[in-house]
Amino acid sequence: MKDLKNINISNQNKEILEKFKIYLLTEKHLLENSITSYIDDIIKYLEFMEKNNIKSYKNIKYKDINNYLKYLDDNKYSIYSVVRKISSIKAFHKYLSINYNLEDASTKIESPRFYKKLPNILTIEEVDMLLNIELKNDFDYRNKAMIEVMYATGLRVSELVNLELNNVDLDNKFIRCFGKGNKERIVPLGDIASKYLNIYLEEHRDNLKKKYLCDKIFLNNHGKGITRQGFFIILKDIAEEKGINKNITPHMLRHSFATHLLNNGADLRTIQVMLGHSNLSTTQIYTNVSNDILKENYDLYHPRK
Repeated sequence: MKDLKNINISNQNKEILEKFKIYLLTEKHLLENSITSYIDDIIKYLEFMEKNNIKSYKNIKYKDINNYLKYLDDNKYSIYSVVRKISSIKAFHKYLSINYNLEDASTKIESPRFYKKLPNILTIEEVDMLLNIELKNDFDYRNKAMIEVMYATGLRVSELVNLELNNVDLDNKFIRCFGKGNKERIVPLGDIASKYLNIYLEEHRDNLKKKYLCDKIFLNNHGKGITRQGFFIILKDIAEEKGINKNITPHMLRHSFATHLLNNGADLRTIQVMLGHSNLSTTQIYTNVSNDILKENYDLYHPRK
């Protein structure tokens, strides 16, 4: 574990850092690597404070922490490094507050938000390829109906495989599903998805039933409800057969649904409701892709691009 004797900070700061290290080990039960990361961050933090005439940890104020964060920004530290350092600073000041009755100067400091990279999506052409299933048997019709429904609604895979017969209204073309926290939502079902779901239910589902009584819409070869893993394998096999060279997952269909809607003019709030997101900020990751469309339009149509 890191030896603090030879570091270039005041004895008072050294002493509190030694106590903080013991606290992380004995009370927080952190591993040695984690403790070393915390201590390294706080050494650099205290060195900065001393260089700026703040000689004791007792005198650090909110504005001083902000100055340190500005220093990190000016010196082009990565967002990942800054977030980690903020976490260390908050832990340090919380320790001081609890154990030495000092005001926690870090409470107003917020970690910067990570840029949320949108997961890979399928192009519309790839979705068309995926859905171009040759319909020879009951399983082909089931697979066609499952994938059409998932792409038409943006359901999570768990929501899809848990759909029951009374969750679907094909006359009015909507699905009732239960998402995270068992929250109910109503999602519209398009004409094509309704068509193939109806064909599967009317002409093929009964052929998959065995001795079990099962209300799940999509059945496996044993007559039970298909599992998430089962759907994943089916999707991978169809994508491979169609020559779609992407690491396809069920969630990729959900992302593709949302992105294609947004790129074709749907508003973010509508997509939020259909996806079942509690916060609009979660849905806003899809604007990253739409910004590419905006740039294409700008390049095409702006007279002085």
